[in-house]
Amino acid sequence: MASEAEHLPQVLVIGPPGIFSLLESQFPNRFHFLKPWLSQLPLLQFLTSYAQSTQALLIRAGGSIKLTPALLHCLPSLKLVVTASVGVDHLDLPELRRRGVAVATAGNLFSEDAADMAVGLLIDVLRNVSAADRFVRQGLWSTKGGFPLGLKLSRKRIGIVGLGKIGCEVAKRLEGFGCRISYTSRTKKPLVPYSYY
Repeated sequence: MASEAEHLPQVLVIGPPGIFSLLESQFPNRFHFLKPWLSQLPLLQFLTSYAQSTQALLIRAGGSIKLTPALLHCLPSLKLVVTASVGVDHLDLPELRRRGVAVATAGNLFSEDAADMAVGLLIDVLRNVSAADRFVRQGLWSTKGGFPLGLKLSRKRIGIVGLGKIGCEVAKRLEGFGCRISYTSRTKKPLVPYSYY
């Protein structure tokens, strides 16, 4: 006898993305989540056996699995691909377009968070925050003396490679430190005040 979950719309999860457990808990009775990583079967065999009626796919960028024509061939009912990323390098967009499959990305959802992290890491590297923390935790301060303070971020010249949404958010944050910002990108951005190279 088939379980009740098997009669729900199928969502195939490949990755799985870090937010998968949250999604599953939010929609426990709305979707039947297919989790190929729990199966002993190779992915293509799993898809052929269990995902023929799957209409939606949730996939994570940066993983080892790319949405290739061979994988898409195993998903004849696919109508929607949702990627938990901005980039789509892991998707075969021409094939998805040819098949009429809609694609949704995370868009700019994480741009501000990524910019916060980038500036935080820049401060960490310049000021040696993590290295100093390790120095103190290992007790080296008592035998080796003081730890160098590092460099300040204020008024530094900063070059940004790629001035997309994340790059713009990084630049905005660095303006607050009085940094001189320049950038390189595929095209010059006419509405930004930064030097283009």
